[in-house]
Amino acid sequence: MQNHLKTTIYFKSKPAILATATIAGKKEGEGHLGKYIGKIIDDDLFGEKTFEKAECKMLSFAVENAIKHANYDVKDIDALISGDLLNQIISSAFSAREIPVPYIGIYNACSTFSEGLALASIMVDGGYMKNVAVATSSHFATAERQYRYPLELGCVRPPQSQWTVTGAGSAIISDVRGDYPRIVAATFGTVTDYGVTDANNMGAAMAPAAMSTITTHLKNTGHSPDYYDLIVTGDLGALGSRILKKLMSEKGYDIDPNHVDCGELIYNIDEKEFQGGSGAGCSAVVLNSYLYHKMMTKQIKRILFVATGALLSTLSTQQGESIPSIAHAVEIENI
Repeated sequence: MQNHLKTTIYFKSKPAILATATIAGKKEGEGHLGKYIGKIIDDDLFGEKTFEKAECKMLSFAVENAIKHANYDVKDIDALISGDLLNQIISSAFSAREIPVPYIGIYNACSTFSEGLALASIMVDGGYMKNVAVATSSHFATAERQYRYPLELGCVRPPQSQWTVTGAGSAIISDVRGDYPRIVAATFGTVTDYGVTDANNMGAAMAPAAMSTITTHLKNTGHSPDYYDLIVTGDLGALGSRILKKLMSEKGYDIDPNHVDCGELIYNIDEKEFQGGSGAGCSAVVLNSYLYHKMMTKQIKRILFVATGALLSTLSTQQGESIPSIAHAVEIENI
């Protein structure tokens, strides 16, 4: 029988989120959080010949500027942990060839950023490294033609779908002292599958994974939901967020008062956006812009950040597989 207490790691040194950087597309800039995002691009090609090259450039921009915001040079960074949604995580790998530090490529779909934060904290808290850059990205155009249909087809999206965020975010996890948001603990999730087969309904597929990880974290830590100013999920969207609240209620937890979802926050939700945002860049942009600002100014002092990911591929969908999902929780405080 699995010892669930081992799934939560407590960090004695409480590694700092020393600095962050974000970049996003015009659509994201027009949302409620646009004023917090570091750079907004008007052209989704970002001056490149392909959308894939544009995503790679955005990811590089986020990492390089996070390092600058920390008042560091690349030589001060001990490792880069990065991931994205493209096959063989090429945005991360191609960006890493321009950043001469050890590269650790990871993939957990849209939960990759919280996974990266947890791994970086383990390295820093263990004394193995001093400064680790964590980054993820996504791009609407690259994700659409990889997971769904060529953009030229102009396919109609169903109402349960989400819009992949064009954006990238990066954070520097460090052993420095000082008044910074700090990573207190992390709970690694288990793969959860409730049998959802609709590749357009990411929220329904991922909500059970979020429920599983949040309840495990609360049980392990002994905290109640109101211990946190916010319980932030990655990109469940409007529908997935409602499903999560119901699932949590069935487990005896009321998260209604303090739950928010990055997919709901990043866009102005209306009939054009359907259920909101998704993508590995979604939670990375929201956490490293809006939420980081709120924590640095101590308007928010404690959050549970739970990025969620759907572990599907076009091949698995075409073969009729259901969608296994994952969520990792990271507890962050600045008190």
